[in-house]
Amino acid sequence: MNRLTDILNIQYPILQGGMGNISNAKLTAAVSEAGGLGTIGAGTMLPDEVEEIILETKTFTDYPFALNIPLSVTLSVEQMVGLVLKHQLSAVSLSAGNPAPFISAFKEKGIAVICVVASAKQAKKAEAAGADIIVAEGYEAAGINSSLETTTLTLIPQVIDAVSIPVVAAGGIGDGRGLASILALGGSGVQMGTRLIATKEAPFHENYKNTLLEADDKGTVILGRSFGKVRRVMKTPYADYLLRIENEVPLEHYAEQTSEDYHRIGALKGELDKGFINGGQISSLVSDIPTVAELFTRMVEEAKGKLREAQRLL
Repeated sequence: MNRLTDILNIQYPILQGGMGNISNAKLTAAVSEAGGLGTIGAGTMLPDEVEEIILETKTFTDYPFALNIPLSVTLSVEQMVGLVLKHQLSAVSLSAGNPAPFISAFKEKGIAVICVVASAKQAKKAEAAGADIIVAEGYEAAGINSSLETTTLTLIPQVIDAVSIPVVAAGGIGDGRGLASILALGGSGVQMGTRLIATKEAPFHENYKNTLLEADDKGTVILGRSFGKVRRVMKTPYADYLLRIENEVPLEHYAEQTSEDYHRIGALKGELDKGFINGGQISSLVSDIPTVAELFTRMVEEAKGKLREAQRLL
């Protein structure tokens, strides 16, 4: 029995990470239809924009999906909370801030609360506040990361030891081997973002997908470390530009140049010299563009095989 799939009423222990302002109904629904938990990321979008995606997603699937609310980034947290309640979503993901003030409103309506953390201390606080599920995200992950820079392999066992609720691993997972490794560590499932970019249903520019396909183990870079704002992106001309200016410009200018507007330019328009594209270290293992359903089926079968192989080694 897997408590994660039971709580979320999903087939596979696979969650989609919030993708901020490039979130869309098509990919969210595809993840849910394939047996995972699709997730819309609120990012810095306006409530009306997010509501439109929620409504569109509901036209594509009757399966559960979630809204990710990055608390310190979202323009109107209260309105985003209201959207989850209004549309009776089955789950909500809270990240980038203190989730405690918001959890009770969701629990009262029977909505599963997922809290994204970067340390065992944060996980304990989230559980004490009423979280149902913990997503522990390692430094390998795409996009905005914790300045703690703890890797997934070391973070997950610490978090599992710290809490009694299901723990999901994020960062560095994109195939069945990754899924098997997390289950072997005692985790309940995985959350993926980068790997889902390279799927047929993901409506992102071909330049984004091709960058993932061509990536090697040096295909990502860390931006913003000097400002305490760690972000992992794919190595592109615009990323190189950001690295050059990071120690030469004030925070305000750097923040403007790394806003979600520039993320959209890279991800949706494919202009890699004018905008960035998020990408995790798993990008070096991306070698094809399957459907989401094909990816999940392959991952689960591979994970089962790897776990059987591991048993024979003991």
